[in-house]
Amino acid sequence: MVELKLIQPKNRELNGGDLLAQCLVQLGVEVAFGIHGGHLDAFFMGCSDNGIRLVDARHETVAVQAAEGYSKIKGAIGVAFVTANSGFVNGLPGLASALADRSSILVITSSPPMADAETNTIQGYIDQIAVARTLTKYAQRVPQPEEIPRFVAAAYRTAISGAPGPVLLDIPCDVLWRPVYQSRIAWGSITSPLPVPPGPSSKAITEAVRLWRAACKPVVIVGSGGRTPEAAIQLAKLVKATNTPLFHGAKYRQWNIVDSAYEGGSSKNLGGMAAAGAGRPDFVLLLACRPGMYLGGRAGVIIPKEDCKLVHVDTDGTEIGRILPVDLGIVADLTETLIALNNEVAKSPVEGPKSWLNSAVGLQMSSEERSDAAKEPEEIYPGRMNPYHAVKRVFSALEPGAIVCFDGGESALWGSDTVGFARPHITLGALGYLVLLGNGFGYSLGAAIADPSRQIVNIQGDGSAGFHISSLDTYARFKLNILTVVVNNYVWAMSIHGQELFYGEDEPVRNISRLSPDAQYDVVARGFGVAAAKVERIEKVAAAVNELAQKKGPGLINLIVAETPIHPVTRIYMNANPDPNQINIPYYAPIPRPFYKE
Repeated sequence: MVELKLIQPKNRELNGGDLLAQCLVQLGVEVAFGIHGGHLDAFFMGCSDNGIRLVDARHETVAVQAAEGYSKIKGAIGVAFVTANSGFVNGLPGLASALADRSSILVITSSPPMADAETNTIQGYIDQIAVARTLTKYAQRVPQPEEIPRFVAAAYRTAISGAPGPVLLDIPCDVLWRPVYQSRIAWGSITSPLPVPPGPSSKAITEAVRLWRAACKPVVIVGSGGRTPEAAIQLAKLVKATNTPLFHGAKYRQWNIVDSAYEGGSSKNLGGMAAAGAGRPDFVLLLACRPGMYLGGRAGVIIPKEDCKLVHVDTDGTEIGRILPVDLGIVADLTETLIALNNEVAKSPVEGPKSWLNSAVGLQMSSEERSDAAKEPEEIYPGRMNPYHAVKRVFSALEPGAIVCFDGGESALWGSDTVGFARPHITLGALGYLVLLGNGFGYSLGAAIADPSRQIVNIQGDGSAGFHISSLDTYARFKLNILTVVVNNYVWAMSIHGQELFYGEDEPVRNISRLSPDAQYDVVARGFGVAAAKVERIEKVAAAVNELAQKKGPGLINLIVAETPIHPVTRIYMNANPDPNQINIPYYAPIPRPFYKE
């Protein structure tokens, strides 16, 4: 057994905090996000001595979400720290979103000395492990400092194995501060090589290629599990070899993976294929992407329910067939599966029809051709810009290669419609399956630390901006190249538009969906030391973007836009079609009326 070569601190004994930091370094951890708490001081000293960078946020939720954003961009586990009880409960939204979106993060927390259990001591009321187990893949309390390597190794491997997800370690402060008996250390697998990812069976690969070859209208849809560099290389090779269009899930997209001749764009474009006269796919290869709300749910809008063969590849076998019937499920690592598919296609070629490829790729029309909002005036009335055109102008003024995070309701929808004008490197859908607002501040922080060479663009609505705007202070202190754009229409747009579609414009309930026009986000930004501009005219947008880009560090644009038009996706979400025998429910399928209504 290989043991970790321990580094003895200067002027003090090696304690649990030192051992924890050295275990993380052994696993390749370079940075951790969080907020200070005295319970963790021994760990902070260990990080300082062992080269782990500490990035302090202004809220624990943001810290945990920054670890998630870091993981998404870096392709490595993200680490966050939160102090006992108060910090722990503030970090729970981050754990929840990481679990729902399958992000590999490790959260370190602490608790009162174990001898003080059940004594009503400070920050000791909540049983953190009992709470965390519902929101993690693995949550354990470390009982002795000598056990730290064993627990860290187990947590780390759990986070990255199978379906990725969050893990948590609660290390009581007496365990962190206590000197380590080095002869008693339980090393576990802290120095062992990481497990080789599981590959697919040869039988499954042969069957997948057989189904593919028989198809006339094949497509590939790739999700957020396909973001490693090797997966991108293998994916590009596969779609080119098979002449198959590639579509992307909603939560993550890495641009320029394939030649534009094979690029079908967002998977939502598949929903418009029949209407455009291109027909519907008869074969779908679904790669590391879960069916659900972002793939049309059970409605069959994106993945047809009939006359279509579905091959689903995922590391989590419980996701295969959960919602849609599959013709072939492959439980395996995506990269290993792509390599195997490429090898099989080289032996037994597949060639999709050129006419189908051209039709499918042609659906990725410019948003100018696709959006009714694009055809409306750039300014709805003086001082209030059309949100489509305003966001488009922001993206058009950016230097190519940014990382773009979408957060908010309709602001995120306008952003996803127009982001192609930015020619970005990566886009992140910050809302995820929980549709938590405010995630984009943490994602942007993590992305900026993970890849400081790129500009990060943090798209917010004026509603979502209110959750974690204090993160601007963190951006300024670390001089991060993050441009926050607050798409400001003085309302919770998706909410108020939904109420309008359901109940008309005069219902009093709409009052709870209004925000204050007196809120000056640009003034708030300057108060945190961030360069800012308020933009109310369409011709001023590009100049503001360019001016802020010239300044070192973060910037913010308070982008004043009109309350209308309603985004078409909002209309879809609201299901507000007038059918007297259905009860429409926002965001979900209508339910039948229990009695017939004339």
